[in-house]
Amino acid sequence: MVSKAIFRISLALGLMVMTAMPLRSAMALDPENTLYLDLKYGRVVIEMLPNLAPRHVARIKELVRQKFYDGLKFHRVIEGFMAQTGDPNGDGTGGSGKRLRAEFSNAPHVRGTVSMARAQSINSADSQFFIVTADSRFLDGKYTVWGKVIEGMEYVDMIKKGFGKSGLVPNPDIIVKMRVAADVDK
Repeated sequence: MVSKAIFRISLALGLMVMTAMPLRSAMALDPENTLYLDLKYGRVVIEMLPNLAPRHVARIKELVRQKFYDGLKFHRVIEGFMAQTGDPNGDGTGGSGKRLRAEFSNAPHVRGTVSMARAQSINSADSQFFIVTADSRFLDGKYTVWGKVIEGMEYVDMIKKGFGKSGLVPNPDIIVKMRVAADVDK
């Protein structure tokens, strides 16, 4: 009798935990600050962090809503470091034409961090960004962190890698499309 009661309690607790987990994660997502980045391998879900980088998040959303990122190449991908995209020229030399002032924070560059690429000037970020594929704490405080991958890192890991220290990718993978989650059902 006692073992049946323990089994029922365990089963009930297990069901409660299983049903509560998806609700909690779904409720935690703000559709206005969630991006869907679709690759040929699958969907990457990025939580944008406007509390860390409000100007960068606003600009990324503006570009996404213009479909700026659709079809852009992952032109620079370094195994065990990062995958970079966002250049309309496809070679690391281009941007959208609007530079952003740095919004550095204490956010660490750990696996899944999404951060802005830039030139030598700290205020030269434009449209290019990178997804960190391995902890890269040497970047902390030097690049603007504006998001983090919350689903789909396995698809980021599949992006075609480049060669050498530059990581330039011949025949690179592309962003199939990128959307703000709030706009997907419209």
